[in-house]
Amino acid sequence: MRSKEENNMRVLVTGGDGQLGKCIKALEMGHPTIDFRFASSKVLDITNKKNIAEFFKNNSLDYVVNCAAYTNVEQAEKEPDKAYLVNAEGVKNLAEICKKYDATLIHISTDYVFDGHKNTPYTEEDVPNPINEYGKSKLAGEQYIEEILKSYFIIRTSWLYSQYGKNFYKAIREKCKTEKKLAITTSEVGTPTNANDLGYFLLQIIEIKSKKFGVYHFSNSGSATWYDFAREIVKRLGKLETIKLEKIDNYPTFAKRPGYSVLSKEKSLNSFDLNLLNWKESLKKLMIEINEYFIPFKISSNFKRKNVGRE
Repeated sequence: MRSKEENNMRVLVTGGDGQLGKCIKALEMGHPTIDFRFASSKVLDITNKKNIAEFFKNNSLDYVVNCAAYTNVEQAEKEPDKAYLVNAEGVKNLAEICKKYDATLIHISTDYVFDGHKNTPYTEEDVPNPINEYGKSKLAGEQYIEEILKSYFIIRTSWLYSQYGKNFYKAIREKCKTEKKLAITTSEVGTPTNANDLGYFLLQIIEIKSKKFGVYHFSNSGSATWYDFAREIVKRLGKLETIKLEKIDNYPTFAKRPGYSVLSKEKSLNSFDLNLLNWKESLKKLMIEINEYFIPFKISSNFKRKNVGRE
């Protein structure tokens, strides 16, 4: 008879030292029925078939959460082969090994598989049409999974941020320490997504042992431009009066980006028990949790009355 620990679900998280991997790591203590293995690219290189084969041979796994990715959108235009190596060929390697060892693959994809020509949220039924090399490489990875596996979840998400790694939230927070003026684009509309919320959703899929395989969208609710997102960060930091925010129509980038990439979450909401926070509320929650939320000091009316006439 297997022990309680042996009955735990064994989950590999690739890209374990990245933003989403660290968010999942932070949730580990709250999921005692899951036996996690976090692997950085130094431990598990998904582009190396021999490395993957050896790792799976030595580790019995029920699920693989693939957080490993080439995510530099700008650089992908200049070195598409590197983006495809990780986001397409590496994902193909994972799909093949998951099929061999009967492990369920949960793969993280992106809103950038869409061209941005819609003005209503993209559903899972909309036909992808990426307009940059990053999006094309991520779509190629999705297609490999669909060709090779039956037991998989492809989770498309958008505009990830958290207290870990490099992301827009942390960049704006750091600029608030040294800059007096910030120029932020209004030319893109999407949904800022707290990577901690995404991590919780992924672990929910695993804990309930869902068999509702397929493609799903996950982000926080609502929509915003990058300017809207930046303004909310500056506001929550208590810096609106000291930092001038300027709207700009276009911010020069090498890679084309979809003008609209809001994702519909209806399928995910209908399939799973989601507590989907609005992006503003999730940002506030995170900033409170990491002690970066500014609460202005207000003198109570009682204090004012008691001190009248003392000067």
